[in-house]
Amino acid sequence: MSLPDELRAVVRDYLGGRPGASWREFARDVGVAGLLVPEEHGGAGCGPAEMAAVAEELGRVLSPHPFLQSAVMAVTAAASCGASDLLAALGDGAVTATVVLPGDGEVRLEGDLLTGAVPYALDGELALLYVDGLLVEAVPTRRETYPTMDESRPLARLTFDGVPVRRIGDDRSWTRVRDLGVAALAAEQVGGAQRCLDMAVEHAQRRHQFGRPIGSFQAIKHKLADVLLLVESARSAAAAAARDGVFAAIAGSYCTEAYLVAAGENIQVHGGIGITWEHPAHRYLKRATSDAQLFCPPQAHRARLAAHVFGPPA
Repeated sequence: MSLPDELRAVVRDYLGGRPGASWREFARDVGVAGLLVPEEHGGAGCGPAEMAAVAEELGRVLSPHPFLQSAVMAVTAAASCGASDLLAALGDGAVTATVVLPGDGEVRLEGDLLTGAVPYALDGELALLYVDGLLVEAVPTRRETYPTMDESRPLARLTFDGVPVRRIGDDRSWTRVRDLGVAALAAEQVGGAQRCLDMAVEHAQRRHQFGRPIGSFQAIKHKLADVLLLVESARSAAAAAARDGVFAAIAGSYCTEAYLVAAGENIQVHGGIGITWEHPAHRYLKRATSDAQLFCPPQAHRARLAAHVFGPPA
């Protein structure tokens, strides 16, 4: 069994046995917070394949853990600048961080003081911001948590009222941080889409109409076969997403739409029970919908691809 497969099994067993475990407990028991932290800084020194395996399992159960923003994006940003103390804190789960990419908010530096606001940010105790050509660390003055449609992915407005910052490095790493974030998100989407397919298949086998399982009817077979094709294609796209910006854009576009279709078809196969509050199908549709806007919508990813294929507009 490969290391990614072992990680996948360990994470699935842990989340199944301790669904209410905190991030610090999860980091302590499984070591996921330090997965991408280089070995010289006390981490596991793993790569994109292991990252994708963990992210897929988290997406499968709609976990609210800050793996994406803290263990992937923040660790990658800190590692690019060799911020050993920050890497150590992130790697053992002692602190969580969120990353603010260029254009995500209206913030400015005045000396070593940060002012402005980020309207939508993922959850994190620290904020690592790319601003004015630098990567800086700051603690927000205020956090205003939103009541979001997707309750499994907390979002907040961060306000900085002249707060002091720590300069970590320059901003040359931000595109790589973004692309790894897209890659981790794509793996989460694959996990969620696979779970939707599994639920739909299980229901199609169990639910009977006219004396037969509904999965024996051609219309249901076609739906499930189409979703299977989407999920497997999305898995291939997600596996390659960490290579560079082009592959990340492909995964960002394809995996997002595959998840939306899988979540919608899961509800359709379930019928009336699929739209009730008690059934989890609606939670996957909500996560798929929020994921579609997290970094940018599929159209924006395709615009990046168009610029690569056809060149910049004349």
